[in-house]
Amino acid sequence: LGEGLEKKNEDFAAEVEAQTKALQKKAEEKKEEAPKEEEKKEEAAKPTVAISAKDVKVLRDKSGAGMMDCKKALAECGGDVEEAVVWLRKKGMASADKKASRIAAEGAVAQYIHAGARLGVLVEVNCETDFVARGDKFKELVADIAMQVAACPDVEYVSPEDADPATIAAEKEVQMKMEDLQSKPENIREKIVQGRLDKMVNEKALLKQDYIKDTSITVEELIKQATAEIGEKISIRRFVKYNLGEGLEKKNEDFAAEVEAQTKALQKKAEEKKEEAPKEEEKKEEAAKPTVAISAKDVKVLRDKSGAGMMDCKKALAECGGDVEEAVVWLRKKGMA
Repeated sequence: LGEGLEKKNEDFAAEVEAQTKALQKKAEEKKEEAPKEEEKKEEAAKPTVAISAKDVKVLRDKSGAGMMDCKKALAECGGDVEEAVVWLRKKGMASADKKASRIAAEGAVAQYIHAGARLGVLVEVNCETDFVARGDKFKELVADIAMQVAACPDVEYVSPEDADPATIAAEKEVQMKMEDLQSKPENIREKIVQGRLDKMVNEKALLKQDYIKDTSITVEELIKQATAEIGEKISIRRFVKYNLGEGLEKKNEDFAAEVEAQTKALQKKAEEKKEEAPKEEEKKEEAAKPTVAISAKDVKVLRDKSGAGMMDCKKALAECGGDVEEAVVWLRKKGMA
């Protein structure tokens, strides 16, 4: 957990001093809020504006905020979507963006094992403090992220920025040569290919996937909402998927082919036995021949004439009753001369 991340070194005295200053600032802000109470009363007198579901959806797509936050923002801004986006940023999303620059080295590593134990996931989700990491909301979030990874078989990395540049470059080269784009101008072709590449990269990025428990938001929007709700930077650092037997070559059994192969092997063995039968008789005949004394001198003469090996010459002379000339012919017939 947090391996490779730079952790913040806590200074207790400095922390106490910072908290004291924060309390003083809060007290000053309360004094300033007194005149604002009158403004709020005036705002309460404002006429209510009908908020359509369509406007809420448009605002959600633009801001990534929750449904109730969007409704409230539209009500505050008289139904103006653009003003509502600014209002949301001031109230929550801006703070989430600010927290994105902080270092989150605490957190938790969670596992998810799918039913049947054929798929497993490990995921690391980081936050800023161990206090938040021990909280139920954070633990539930980490468990949901692990389940999300298991539910997305095509996901390979956390963010689109994690995609391999070499893979993208190779895919771009292939896409630029596609036949359906050859008739289009260069600048148009470039835009189409970039669109295809972005789609391919986003399909493999975890943050760009629809959240399985609420498909109206993405995982990225879920993390932003969690950051705004918890008050700390939340980030998914890494994950690993394990598919049972992945990378192992399985033997494809074909029973019919196996039986056929065994039958052919048996037939071949039977044929070899038939061929061996006459050879057995030849061996018996050879054994019945009278042994002839072979001299070293005859072997040398036959070796000089035929160029065969010493043992081959001895055998040839034995077969031909010690006759050197017949032995030369015998060696030639056997291909040994």
